[in-house]
Amino acid sequence: MQRQHFLRAAVGAVTLAMAASSFAQAYPTKPIRMIIPFPPGGTLDTVGRQLAQKLGEQMGQNFIVENKPGGNGVIGGDVVAKAPADGYTLLFNASTFTTAPMTMKSVPYGVVKDFTPVALVAKAPLSVAINKNLPVTDIKSLMAYAKANPGKMTFAVGSIGSAGHLSTELLKRAGNLDYLIVPYKGTAPAFQDLIGGQIDGFIDPILGSLQYHKSGMLRVVAVTSAQRAASLPDVPTVGETIPGYEFYSWYGLWGPAKLPADITQRLNTEVNKALAEMTPKLKEQGLLTTPGSVEDFAKFQRSDMERSQKIVTEGNIRVE
Repeated sequence: MQRQHFLRAAVGAVTLAMAASSFAQAYPTKPIRMIIPFPPGGTLDTVGRQLAQKLGEQMGQNFIVENKPGGNGVIGGDVVAKAPADGYTLLFNASTFTTAPMTMKSVPYGVVKDFTPVALVAKAPLSVAINKNLPVTDIKSLMAYAKANPGKMTFAVGSIGSAGHLSTELLKRAGNLDYLIVPYKGTAPAFQDLIGGQIDGFIDPILGSLQYHKSGMLRVVAVTSAQRAASLPDVPTVGETIPGYEFYSWYGLWGPAKLPADITQRLNTEVNKALAEMTPKLKEQGLLTTPGSVEDFAKFQRSDMERSQKIVTEGNIRVE
């Protein structure tokens, strides 16, 4: 009797395992939602749509991009946190996803406990863009101008806790500068005011400032990567003036918590495959592709969150 019970249990376990394996092999059998928790038109949206198109071509199902802005990315993030862990609702977001909750009083989810890291997609060096009418052509002259006008120079941030915000705080401390940081609701109005002269500077991913720099509407005086950017080879790095300074925004793909390991791995493999083709175009846009395993992404996320928390704490960065 016990032997028969054991055999039935063993057969049941094997059947469940085969069913799970079959599900993973069949996945996806319907369109996949890719939630982008910010408005259309920014760097995040541009990269996300490129990735969605490539994944759709590879996997034989549409990846439907849904922009769900609001709450500094929290509204869109919450949609994914509460979605079934079946691989049909994914989050494409920037590093703001991991840092914004550090600056907010309450967030309805935990970045670590409520999401499954899938793949690190790209790192985005930032550009230090300055209003063209200021006597600033590089980091050295920026520092001189800021010190000659203490408390008067203004830098925009597209959202509280964003990579651009943290980078602006880091530059302020590393250069021992006194300038005012002004929050904006998105990058588009920040660039408009930078070009119009209502704001003096803005640090944001290169892709956002590239067209304005090339057309002469503003001046990019430095990039925040360790090496000069391929898209702006004549522009020096901040680190060439302030040794050790280096900062990036980055973009990743997440699923809800407890996303099955085989689905997670399938998506990671497909993202890496897509990046192999996307690299030349992303490089032109000032982005660095970062293929790697699920474990690589999880480790990178932990390390970046530790560094960001230090900057947020020291800068007392809070959403009012």
